[in-house]
Amino acid sequence: VKPLATFKHISSKNADYGDAEQYLTFEHDEFTMKPTLDKNGQIIPRTGYLISSLNCGDEDFAIACMRSNLKYGKNQKREDVKSHHYIISFDPRDAADNGLSVDRAQQLGEQFCKEHFPGHQALVCTHPDGHNHSGNIHVHIVINSLRIAELSAIFKRLYEDSVAGRISDERFTELSADYEAEQKELKERAAVLQGELSKTLEATANAEKFMKVVRKYTSFEELTPTLLREFVEKIVIHESEALDGKRRGKLRRQEIEIYYSFVGKVELPD
Repeated sequence: VKPLATFKHISSKNADYGDAEQYLTFEHDEFTMKPTLDKNGQIIPRTGYLISSLNCGDEDFAIACMRSNLKYGKNQKREDVKSHHYIISFDPRDAADNGLSVDRAQQLGEQFCKEHFPGHQALVCTHPDGHNHSGNIHVHIVINSLRIAELSAIFKRLYEDSVAGRISDERFTELSADYEAEQKELKERAAVLQGELSKTLEATANAEKFMKVVRKYTSFEELTPTLLREFVEKIVIHESEALDGKRRGKLRRQEIEIYYSFVGKVELPD
């Protein structure tokens, strides 16, 4: 008896491929889709899952996708569908009736991905439990909408044209040099994007920590030392300046900067 499964598809225009990987590897609220935080405000890693990447080389999924998109000039517009997310959910009874395990489901997911999405950069991730702890094993497949194999054929044809004499050696050398220069630029750009991605994830986690503190004090009548320590990291008081230009003028202005916990200095409207 073969395991039975339901199939769901979601297309995404989100250019941040790291969001997909974060969702697969960290716990999220099923209604708000925001990361779940522990009592210390840290995002909680999922447990018992398996994850693998396809057609990404030695890079992680997000960097590999961004590099390919830049290389081929694809998925650069806001309206472009950047990725496709497929969810294969097995019946909870398949574990007992058909011997389905997380390892076996992961194998099936990778096989399905290779057969139906060849050439696509992909993440295959199997979770041991479903929504509301329903007990059903399910597989997530996230693919970059760009298919590398088709685009790589362009460079293969370029080489074949050179060998067949359809383009000159000089032209082939010129195009190859352009390609090498582009590869170097993309590598540097990918490193920058990885740094930006890390900063974004850190900023998101810090914002959640700050909001957790805010929710503890939805209303208060006095500014206590405890409240101050939780909300404020530091206060910087600058030297006062006379508004009338006189050194000892009575009208003076003094700038005070407040750096809040986790989020730093916040520019508030006047």
